[in-house]
Amino acid sequence: MSRFAWLPAYGCLTLTMIATGAYMAPVRASEQSVGMHFAIPAQPLATALMAFGKQANVQVLTAGETIDALHSHAMSGTFTPPVALARLLDGTGMSFAFVDARTVVVRPRATATGQPATRASTTNTATLLPPIQAIGLVGTDAGFMADVSSGPERLMADPVDVPQSVSVVTQDLLQSEQVQTIAEAIQNVAGAQYIDGSDGLPIFDVRGFITGNGMTDGLPNNVLGVGDYPPMIGVERVEVLKGPQAILGDTSAYNNFGGLIDVVLKKPQREPVRQLTFSVGEHGEKQLGADLAGPMNRSGTFTYRLVLNGDMANRTPQGMRGQRNRYVAPSIGWSTSKTTLVAGLSWMMNHMPIPDHALLLGDTVGSASPPGILLDNPDDHTAVETRRLYYLLEHRFNDRWTFRSRAQYVRESIDLKDWELGDAQPTGDVTAVPEHYHSADAYYTLQNDVVATFGHGWMQHTAVLGFDYSRIQLGNGFDALGNDGQGMPYNIFSGGGLPLPAPLLSATDYADGYFPGNSWTTESAVFVQDQMDLGERWKLLVAWRRTDYELQTVHSDGTPWNLHRVRWVPQVGLIYKLAPDMSLYANTTNGFQPDTFLGKDGRPLPPSLSRQIEAGAKFDLFDDRARLTVAAYRILLDHSNDVFSLQPPYYIVSGPGQSNKGIEVEFNGRLAPGLNLSTAYTHASVHNNDGTPATGEARQRFNLWVSYRFQGSFLQGFGVAAGVLARSASLGELPDDSAYIKIPGQASVATNVFYRAARWSITLGVKNLLSRNLYSPVFDTNPLFDETFVPLRNRRTYLLSATVDF
Repeated sequence: MSRFAWLPAYGCLTLTMIATGAYMAPVRASEQSVGMHFAIPAQPLATALMAFGKQANVQVLTAGETIDALHSHAMSGTFTPPVALARLLDGTGMSFAFVDARTVVVRPRATATGQPATRASTTNTATLLPPIQAIGLVGTDAGFMADVSSGPERLMADPVDVPQSVSVVTQDLLQSEQVQTIAEAIQNVAGAQYIDGSDGLPIFDVRGFITGNGMTDGLPNNVLGVGDYPPMIGVERVEVLKGPQAILGDTSAYNNFGGLIDVVLKKPQREPVRQLTFSVGEHGEKQLGADLAGPMNRSGTFTYRLVLNGDMANRTPQGMRGQRNRYVAPSIGWSTSKTTLVAGLSWMMNHMPIPDHALLLGDTVGSASPPGILLDNPDDHTAVETRRLYYLLEHRFNDRWTFRSRAQYVRESIDLKDWELGDAQPTGDVTAVPEHYHSADAYYTLQNDVVATFGHGWMQHTAVLGFDYSRIQLGNGFDALGNDGQGMPYNIFSGGGLPLPAPLLSATDYADGYFPGNSWTTESAVFVQDQMDLGERWKLLVAWRRTDYELQTVHSDGTPWNLHRVRWVPQVGLIYKLAPDMSLYANTTNGFQPDTFLGKDGRPLPPSLSRQIEAGAKFDLFDDRARLTVAAYRILLDHSNDVFSLQPPYYIVSGPGQSNKGIEVEFNGRLAPGLNLSTAYTHASVHNNDGTPATGEARQRFNLWVSYRFQGSFLQGFGVAAGVLARSASLGELPDDSAYIKIPGQASVATNVFYRAARWSITLGVKNLLSRNLYSPVFDTNPLFDETFVPLRNRRTYLLSATVDF
């Protein structure tokens, strides 16, 4: 099929939407003089004005002092736009004047003359709404549709005004689905999937590329691309940014050629929160958490948040045990009309058993070992400890200039004890190798941004000048393999239980597996961005990043070799607004991955480079209660890295590149009172440039989640929810690259019933309702041991969860 075969379908869909927008705009215009339906919950005035602008189909400008410190009341009903805006601004000290039928200026009441502003005088002083305060704003999401996006552009923005595909999983959707992990959360996102790793840590795939470990509040999670995530009680929302994101930094291991995941944590707030959560599962899973927040003084300038969580499980369905997870995250906030500061720390200790899995004994899925056979010692585990100290600062000098700073210091350690089972035979004979792996690292990152809003008339700018700085230290560690990695003969059917791996390792095993740490490595970057509003219809985003990074490697004789490199990364995005709540967009983004491995000539290989071209459309529908996003993309990767030899002398050559393309459709929001829907569809195609088949990539993926809360008096408070997650077949590959494995398509069904009262709620859910054999889209293979790890999720599971406000 031609590489452009998807264009006609996308073009027809886009033209249909343009026609729809062209039809809806006149309809809305006729509603201006009569009544329009508004539904805007209480929230910061900045986002309330954004919602008003979209629902009234007008452009909102502001003049004078900042509005970040102001909050609006809830406003709903059928009004003309002037009446609705007057109600929205009641008690805020702000007034307004319509320049024309499509433009309104909001300004401090003290500067108003009491007479309607003339068009000329208002236009000279009106500017864009100042950049929205980025700290503590999320949490105003209503239902399954997000109000703002915080990840791209290093600015908070209306998703309709962001020239790229960004998916947001809101708090309401997380709770409706009884989501327990970040891995489960991103299953709602088109183009994203997670893969079960053999160590229990999730591996993410976005648009055909394995990602790193993403970001937390816009700061990198882990320098190695592996690590852990906080429990869902501490998470406000999950954002997935599509396409290469080198413009945001994160040039360390596993760069984000296809996208990255940004976890937004809960912040201190003035509105009191006193909530307990607990859940119980059928295999002894127990979870108990507390979320506490509120003001620390009468004025509310000081606020706090404290999130506590603990969970455990007696055993997994296959018999693994030892799950013990703990999380403590206190934070405090200070806020005035111009300054907001949040400082916090967190400690997370997750002790996770090796996931239930089977072992591939041949070259087909049917050759996998039976589910009931335990292939590890029951106490094999991965333990991850993460300690994080951070602050977020924002100061508004005036309505033109803002300074933002955020930083974190993180220490993380990983301790793994398990068995590697390789050289598997159809008879069940394998070579069993005990393993004990330990590593630790530390890093800190700093981001400083100066934001300026200027211009008037048809061209206005929101410019960002940023400086990023990070230091990374890989600590001492070891990867010890028993019997020098040769292992022992073992039969999975008749060999009995495997012993603990650590006692079988000798002192020489640990000595051989030891690797020293290194000194601190420094990376720095300068970030420049200009978001231009060109009249009422066009928005142009231009960004450029200059990254200085260091490669630490060794010569062939073992002597250290440190190299400094510089890389320029551009990004361009364009938006055309059909209406305030409808936009067409296009962008080009870039990614790169530094490489410290040495090639045949004894020098480091060149970095891998990627480029994405994307076009799409976004529509806020149903009176701003739902959003439809359609995106078409193509990502080109110039080359990957491939191990050429597993025997001395070791060296690596540049592997084939990739060409990924696809279409994604997402819809999230409320269709009717009590009825919420989230759905996503992905049609993707991945091609390796050397002609080999792509592994782990299903061509089609689909998810649907529907929740309905009964509205009648008899069943008021009760509700039901259900959904399906499906994908087509994919390919795996044996560890020795001798054959491909066809992994069948699958569909998983989940459902729950719930009751919501004013101060408590309870949900009983069932996952994998049909008890299907569910497989990851790709199996985890270990070429060193010739092992193929097949995750198991083949049982129906039940979960009872509840929340209590006190």
